[in-house]
Amino acid sequence: MKRVAIQGFSGCFHEEAARRFYTDPQIVECATFDALFEAAGTGRADAMVMAIENTISGGLLPNFDLLRKHPQKIKGEVYLPIHQNLMALPGQKLEDIREVRTHYMAINQTREFFEKECPWITLRESEDTAKSAADIANEKLYGIGAVASLVAAERYGLEILRPSIETFKQNFTRFLILDDEIEVPREQISKSSLCFTLPHKPGSLAHILTILSFYDMNLTRIQSLPIPGKEWQYFFYADIKFDSYERYIQALAAVRPLIEDLDVLGEYPSQI
Repeated sequence: MKRVAIQGFSGCFHEEAARRFYTDPQIVECATFDALFEAAGTGRADAMVMAIENTISGGLLPNFDLLRKHPQKIKGEVYLPIHQNLMALPGQKLEDIREVRTHYMAINQTREFFEKECPWITLRESEDTAKSAADIANEKLYGIGAVASLVAAERYGLEILRPSIETFKQNFTRFLILDDEIEVPREQISKSSLCFTLPHKPGSLAHILTILSFYDMNLTRIQSLPIPGKEWQYFFYADIKFDSYERYIQALAAVRPLIEDLDVLGEYPSQI
């Protein structure tokens, strides 16, 4: 049985993503994203599932840095539709709820509902959506609700007061699969995640993007983060999709002389 480390607790969206990719995994709960890599490094987990971006909240910037700092490579991705649900102990109505606890990203995704439908509710940030649901169930907290998944409501015996309260219904989170035991056949590779730095001179990024375009590389994401200790210099994180692995290798060869510290964070099948 594959031991898969997730950030969060039983019933969270990370667990859903893990179960979409793996068949009957053994879930290893981790309180933080750093703890994922600690679990893998100490042999407590065989693989990791890590959120990297959401269509509403954007990228999880610290996680890009973790990808650069650790040796584990990306071997797959999962796009999970995120439906946030307001839940509480059974027998209560919306009017009974005075406080709601959930993760900050869930607050970002549902704030409009609370402002319009129940402005008397105080939103409290917690470390995890599913843990908020678990705490309410375990401590019998009446008058307090959680925003979490349907799986969390079912697992902890909570009642859904309002389903799918996210502001934008096209709400997806992209999760990365980091698993050194997976060997992706070359013919299945259609996406790559890269990290690199550039010389600090005008037009350097535009030059790279022009070359990638020439080789038919589709840039699906680019993110810059500052390099500590180097003023106005940045790490660039890029995801590129392609139809030809050979053209991809040619593109890398063409840009290598123009960039610094190229690190291929993973090559894997694209899911969209």
